[in-house]
Amino acid sequence: MGASAAAAHAVLAWSHSVHTVIEGGRAARRNMANRTTGHRVAVRGRPASSGDQDRAPPPSLSHQLRNSGYEALLTTALLFGVATAVRWVIGASPVSRAIPGIHIELLLVGVVVGLLLAGLILSPLGHASGGHLNPAISLAMWRLRVFPGRSVPLYWAAQLTGSLLGVLLARAVWGPSVAKAPVSYAALRPAPGWSNGMVFGVEGPSMAAIIVLVGIFLSVPRLAPRVPWLVGGLIGAAIAGLGTVTGGCVNPARQFGPAVLAGQFGFLTAYLVAPLAGAVVAAWLLGRFHHRKVLTPRLCGHPSADAAHDVPP
Repeated sequence: MGASAAAAHAVLAWSHSVHTVIEGGRAARRNMANRTTGHRVAVRGRPASSGDQDRAPPPSLSHQLRNSGYEALLTTALLFGVATAVRWVIGASPVSRAIPGIHIELLLVGVVVGLLLAGLILSPLGHASGGHLNPAISLAMWRLRVFPGRSVPLYWAAQLTGSLLGVLLARAVWGPSVAKAPVSYAALRPAPGWSNGMVFGVEGPSMAAIIVLVGIFLSVPRLAPRVPWLVGGLIGAAIAGLGTVTGGCVNPARQFGPAVLAGQFGFLTAYLVAPLAGAVVAAWLLGRFHHRKVLTPRLCGHPSADAAHDVPP
């Protein structure tokens, strides 16, 4: 747990320094964009409508690639933290020997991962990219029309790459014990007797419930800043509550890297597809029954100065 907390602190400090370096250039580009928007001219003799003025320009490829890179780094940090927590709390260690049972171990892992996730969302890189760290979140934000569809594949590729890199980093830092049972690269397996359909039936609705709550919070200005703690708390609760049945994955990136490196492909399809299906259902439910617009795709709850790029073209 101490090692995971130290790693999280180092990642946050490093991301702050990276974000500070680029802030000057971004500020200049924002000033130019503001001047351009403020001096919009009439087209073909017709005054620009308020809808034209509010429509954001499409995000540039460099902007998308930069934020995708941030997502890769954030997901790397998340999976390193997950694998570290499993290594020391579930695997053979003085910590695991001092804990009386699996339910307390899962509760401790849930607390560590939840706090780490909230910290990554609140980090400078999380502010810049949106801090999704989950392909299902990126898909939901696109379906809610606050995130560009062209960025979704880039974010997915970055998040899955970060999943692999985070577990490989944990293997390099903590040694062969990460690859051996019961750690097994932190790969999840459902309880004995469970099928892919049963895993899908738990993981999909769990992800849908999380996204519905996130969407509601992000549509209310006074609640939006609390989303990092909401997400961290919900993911921690999923780990503690579902850990003995499905593992409490609710994130394709959480299982992808560990399962690939551990060679556990039997349930991988369910773990990858169920959260995505839950995201689509949740976005539909919010659009159908919730009459407030989601304000930002950023899980920190604050539209950044690049908020013009939040809205798809």
